[in-house]
Amino acid sequence: MTVVKIMPCLDMKEGRVVKGVHFVNLKDAGDPVENAVFYDKEGADELAMLDIAATLESRKTRLAWVQAVSSKIAIPLTVGGGIASLDDIEAVLGAGAAKVSMNSAAVKDPGLVEDAAKRFGSDRVTVAVDARRNADLPSGFELVVAGGTRPVGKDAIAWARECESRGAGVILPTSMDGDGTLAGYDLPFTRAVSDAVTVPVVASGGAGTLEHFHEAVVQGGAAILLAASVFHFRTIRIGELKAYLKERGVTVRGA
Repeated sequence: MTVVKIMPCLDMKEGRVVKGVHFVNLKDAGDPVENAVFYDKEGADELAMLDIAATLESRKTRLAWVQAVSSKIAIPLTVGGGIASLDDIEAVLGAGAAKVSMNSAAVKDPGLVEDAAKRFGSDRVTVAVDARRNADLPSGFELVVAGGTRPVGKDAIAWARECESRGAGVILPTSMDGDGTLAGYDLPFTRAVSDAVTVPVVASGGAGTLEHFHEAVVQGGAAILLAASVFHFRTIRIGELKAYLKERGVTVRGA
């Protein structure tokens, strides 16, 4: 039986945690270290930190942010944004991250996924798959890169399958249609990815209620539940969420 994990996500810009809708209209959501320590104490199983402007600004991940957060928490930290080479991955892992998340760079050079898995291990390689609906693609979902700003004409589900075949240990799909809306995860997209791969899938983008998390597991097939807004603004507490899922028959880490 799958043991579900809870993963708050720190979207980073200019040293602060931010959260928007559809990746834009960003609002301040606090200090990253304070948030990270809070989530560690609250019972989060893992933490994600995404440098959302790195690719758009053509720069590397801010390692100082990684070091500041990783040094204060005991739970695994996944870091993404601006990771474009094996050297970048080594630097981020050296700064304290347990895993890296790649998106644009993996699309540009799929061999990077394979090389990273061979060098660092599949369990340290996550591929983020951002997508939007496009009826012209076989699955109906088109891959987008560069922080959700650029569609690439590639089928997102086929890409998720390819990433697994190249050694990715986790797939993190985010629906551009649902991100930040609090209207619920994009269940058809999450399910399509979870049906296409055998590695753990992270539900991401749109969680607004306790039931949305339950749906992501039962209907979406997700093994890891990522959210930002509801956690940052304390709408839902992690302990409350774990108790809710356990009551509904979901096996949750630490509950």
